[in-house]
Amino acid sequence: MANMCPYGRFTHAVVRGIPETFGKTAGEGRENGEVTVDQAKAQRQFGCLTGALRQKVGLQLIEIPPDPELPESWRIEDVAVIQGDTALITRPFKQQRRSEVNAVRRVMSELNLTVVEMGDEQGDSGGATLEGSDVFFTGREFFVGISSHTNRRGAEVLADTFRDFAVSTVPVCGGARLKSFCSMGGPDTIIISNDDGAKKTLRMMEQLTDHHYDVLTVPEESAANCIYVKGPSKRDFLLHRPAEECPDSVSAFQKLPDYTLLPTACSEASKLGASLSSLCLLINRKHAYF
Repeated sequence: MANMCPYGRFTHAVVRGIPETFGKTAGEGRENGEVTVDQAKAQRQFGCLTGALRQKVGLQLIEIPPDPELPESWRIEDVAVIQGDTALITRPFKQQRRSEVNAVRRVMSELNLTVVEMGDEQGDSGGATLEGSDVFFTGREFFVGISSHTNRRGAEVLADTFRDFAVSTVPVCGGARLKSFCSMGGPDTIIISNDDGAKKTLRMMEQLTDHHYDVLTVPEESAANCIYVKGPSKRDFLLHRPAEECPDSVSAFQKLPDYTLLPTACSEASKLGASLSSLCLLINRKHAYF
């Protein structure tokens, strides 16, 4: 198995700006259903997120410019899965989103990561779909949500790419993604929402794993997706939804000892089914793990 370091040790964050077409559906040029979003507010929230990652956590920030022709490209988490020195460029479910990978691929190459392609429809991974928001990495293993966005063939490609880690699949119901209701809250801690579907998924993960994880349960589903980083300063940072958005869950985060808690708004992206982690790719380019 892999020479694993504890989860959360990152040096870089890659993000992509909010385009003027924010809120439209890729390839269709229309508003996303009946949802009304505030583009200016989304840009302010994005600025707060990137500011927290760069100035408070201390990560090196790489920002890809927005592209109005790619209205969902700000959901950068979907287009790559990164572990160690390897970046797997994914194949999103929507055909119209697949060109989002081009700019991300260039950044991965500039960071000297080994870039693995899922390939085209006719290749060895033909028919595979995989989005990073369905990929939950704990530092020890991968869980892949089989959803309306990610299929079993996509999970097989991921397992073939990261052979040093166990890869297990769990079903995700409806239009949700696996990480919409769970995330890592520390090297050994899973944050998960308290609804029945999330608890069922957690039980399945516990049956599939050989590892023990502490569990922090939050009452609101959207609060369960957080961003945990042990920054260059060796402090534990947790970016989480603020009290204005998830008032019942803030007290749960305060149970985490010696953490620097960074409330980070995400209301506009959340209206479109995204979470905090949807907005960034986290990378560790240092090999002297602290």
